[in-house]
Amino acid sequence: MRKLWKGLFILILLSPLGIILPYLLKAGSAWGEWGPEEIKEMIGYVPEGLEKLSSILNPLFPDYNLKVWENGNLLQQSLGYIISGLIGVGIVVGIVYLLGIMLAKK
Repeated sequence: MRKLWKGLFILILLSPLGIILPYLLKAGSAWGEWGPEEIKEMIGYVPEGLEKLSSILNPLFPDYNLKVWENGNLLQQSLGYIISGLIGVGIVVGIVYLLGIMLAKK
């Protein structure tokens, strides 16, 4: 179990690579993290399903960052990615733990 936690923690610490590499390589957004506007720029239109769902779903941390560091420097954005990862893993672990308790009672 300890190896799992170490692995998750390492992955969380590596998560800022998603913004650092595109920044260093002048590649724009991280691959696959495009919004409807960027998709329209790249292919000329926004797929209907993407357009519909993008107006419905509102993420807890847009762009995996804290609101105060949204337009911050690279270090702030990297820290935002790490904090977002820690919170996300915490939420998933909490849900799985609660499900385990509920299923164990049955």
